Amino acid sequence: MRTYHIVTFGCQMNKHDSEHIAGLLESELGLEPAEELRSADVIVFNTCAVREGAEERLRGQVATLKPLKVANPDLVIAVGGCVAQHAKERLFELLPHVDVVFGTHNIAELPDLIERAARSRGRVAAVPESCERDLESTPSIRESRWHAWLPIAVGCDNFCSYCIVPYTRGRERSRPIEEVVAEAERLVADGVVEITLLGQNVNSYGRDLYGEPRFAEVLRAVARTGVARLRFVTSHPKDLSDETLAAIAEEPAVCEYLHLPAQSGSTRILKAMNRGYTREQYLAAVERAYAAVPGLALSGDIIVGFPGENDEDFEDTLDLVRRCRYDQLFTFLYSPRPGTRAARMTSDVPREVAQGRFDRLVDLVQQMALEKNRAEVGNVVEVLVEGVSKRDAAMLTGRTRSNKLVHAPLPPGVEPAALEGSLVSVRVTEAHPWHLVGTVAGYQRL
Repeated sequence: MRTYHIVTFGCQMNKHDSEHIAGLLESELGLEPAEELRSADVIVFNTCAVREGAEERLRGQVATLKPLKVANPDLVIAVGGCVAQHAKERLFELLPHVDVVFGTHNIAELPDLIERAARSRGRVAAVPESCERDLESTPSIRESRWHAWLPIAVGCDNFCSYCIVPYTRGRERSRPIEEVVAEAERLVADGVVEITLLGQNVNSYGRDLYGEPRFAEVLRAVARTGVARLRFVTSHPKDLSDETLAAIAEEPAVCEYLHLPAQSGSTRILKAMNRGYTREQYLAAVERAYAAVPGLALSGDIIVGFPGENDEDFEDTLDLVRRCRYDQLFTFLYSPRPGTRAARMTSDVPREVAQGRFDRLVDLVQQMALEKNRAEVGNVVEVLVEGVSKRDAAMLTGRTRSNKLVHAPLPPGVEPAALEGSLVSVRVTEAHPWHLVGTVAGYQRL
């Protein structure tokens, strides 16, 4: 039996796409998943172009496959996703061992591309600028039976100056509310416990279809399908509405968690980034969210070292981080992406200066995360069990409604499989910056 292996880089949308790639390879080509990359007959890299590091990892991994191609001439290596959409046929020059290049808009055509490459022993590239077949209508093999990604929109109209996504995913395209709700109902009927709504900017959902954003409406509609937990990413601060905050607070299924990327605490840098809001407007949005949603957990993104960032700008960012009281903060060193407006800016921050600022920010984030987690000690939290820890098979791992990672010893006499996908009550006994530790106080099978 021929086998496949998928390597996924990047965001939640890429993870969702990889689940459809798996479904297509199994249903249309009859392939089976390989336990490891080196034993596969078809290897697919689903790539991210948002940060330079993902491209570097792709090149490194593909380069290591040369001995496999020599040993097995029938091996097909395919590269898709945002890197492929942006680089197109130039990928064959950069990665000479690759057989197939496919874009973000034609994932559904991948089985045919692989067969063509296998028959001809040649290179095949197809990177259209628009969708040729609706991906959501294709089979999908979910990574877990209890969680599902549910895209409500793809593409982006914001054109932040540092971001390549509008060029690789295209302009924003929303799915009709009825279609989203129907898919959510099918997922719940299939045993899904947690759904994550996806969009490059969920807060502007529906503007292209209905003339105005209707995210709060679709959020409430999906929350009422019977799903136990509902999450969403990513929210753009300039479009965060009071109606959305009310839906988070009022719908029991919607988790009290908001990912709201700031990217910088400096109004001057935010303008250069084309983010569409000021420092003061972002802080006001955060305070609105805290006031509207009791117990809200907040996460965000910060880019350090954007062109032109000076010491004062960075101090503004540190101050904003302190004021926002994040539970989690994802921090990134700026990396220029060819084709974006920021890549043409010449006021680069020296690498050693940017790294020093980055290290200071990480230290602050770690202190704040530990402080937030210490407040959970003694509390009983609801945890959706994802399985056992990779480091300790006797330790369950899962996440709270506020997206905090929790480890707890497996109760005596209970098999891990009996709790995977279940909601477990855990009494928190220890706090660490990036996770909590506790003991199982009770559980229910869903």
